[in-house]
Amino acid sequence: MTLSLASPSELQRPSEMPVGELLARRARTLLGPHPFAAEMSKDQVARLLPEYFAMSQAFPYLQAGSQKDLIFDAIHRNRDLPRDVELTSVVANFICWDETGGHSRVLQGGNAALPGILEIENIHSKLFGKDAARLLGRAIQPNYSTRTSRYLRALYGGLSSRAPIVRCAYMVAFELHAAEMIQALWNTLVKTFDARSDDLEYFRIHVGGEDPAEKYHGEMTSRLISELVPADCNSLFLTEFDRAYRLSLDWCGDLIRIESFDGNRMEVEHSGRCHCGSVKFYVRAPAQIAAVKCNCSICQMSGFLHMLVADDKLRIECGEELLTTYQFNTNIARHTFCRICGVKPFYRPRSNPSGFSVNIRCLDKTTIESITIDDFDGENWEQAIRSLQAD
Repeated sequence: MTLSLASPSELQRPSEMPVGELLARRARTLLGPHPFAAEMSKDQVARLLPEYFAMSQAFPYLQAGSQKDLIFDAIHRNRDLPRDVELTSVVANFICWDETGGHSRVLQGGNAALPGILEIENIHSKLFGKDAARLLGRAIQPNYSTRTSRYLRALYGGLSSRAPIVRCAYMVAFELHAAEMIQALWNTLVKTFDARSDDLEYFRIHVGGEDPAEKYHGEMTSRLISELVPADCNSLFLTEFDRAYRLSLDWCGDLIRIESFDGNRMEVEHSGRCHCGSVKFYVRAPAQIAAVKCNCSICQMSGFLHMLVADDKLRIECGEELLTTYQFNTNIARHTFCRICGVKPFYRPRSNPSGFSVNIRCLDKTTIESITIDDFDGENWEQAIRSLQAD
């Protein structure tokens, strides 16, 4: 099998390697190392852990509840449950049961242990909270930030899809990604905090020891492929799998780019582009953006919404050679446009010629928590600037 091409035939053809491992290797080859494998500072980890805590807390309930609308559809139509709904439901319900500590309790104490299920300290997200507190020296709370809330809603949308192939793809992708994610974060935490790996219980029960649980989650969900994906739909499944895997991977990448700003506000790395995508860039700025709406002639015509940043906050990913410059009047501002689509994603403004003004309309909305917009009287530029300087 050529992993970069990811031949769909491997999903149905018998292989020495389990389908789940084939898909995991495919994801690693196509998408590269996991973001959590990168070296992190203690401050980076401290900002990341509350958002991971939120995901860990919410996921089992989202997974179990994702079949709700499919059940109500059968009720509404007064019909038997389709087999695909039964299959994804039984897997989803077990994963929730395992993540909330039920499976391990029964393994340890048999059926007699069931009455103790209300002792909820072994819910996996609580174990994660304990590990985080041990590392940081303080308790943390789950942070359902805008980025994490959007991720969880998108994940739920895939897990609850009416299309069996999409549901299957999201279930498989989440579990295979989880194994990579947990292992990568475990390694990084041990290195960053010089901790003993066996002291981190959440990570040990998922991917450590001689019989880690996450391996079986991957195998269980991957077996759904042969049950729910017809041979002529393998390409569709792979497309949905890639989309679902990248969704989780991109969320992790966003988390490691969170940085502190001014002590209290959070600075993140926003991605942006021109209309055609030939010019792409990253800019470090708060997730809560303060923008300026100017009424000068060029801003009125272009609809530019300004976010002023220092020179070292903006990094051009590609397309710099496609930028063309326009200057007028005092010739201090250097307006840079994409030569292909004509959009101005950022430029050197008259008020900040050593830095940039970024058009927030060109930024990816997934990293923006809020936007406040103030007016600037650019039509009377000199008077407006003097007023700002006086303030």
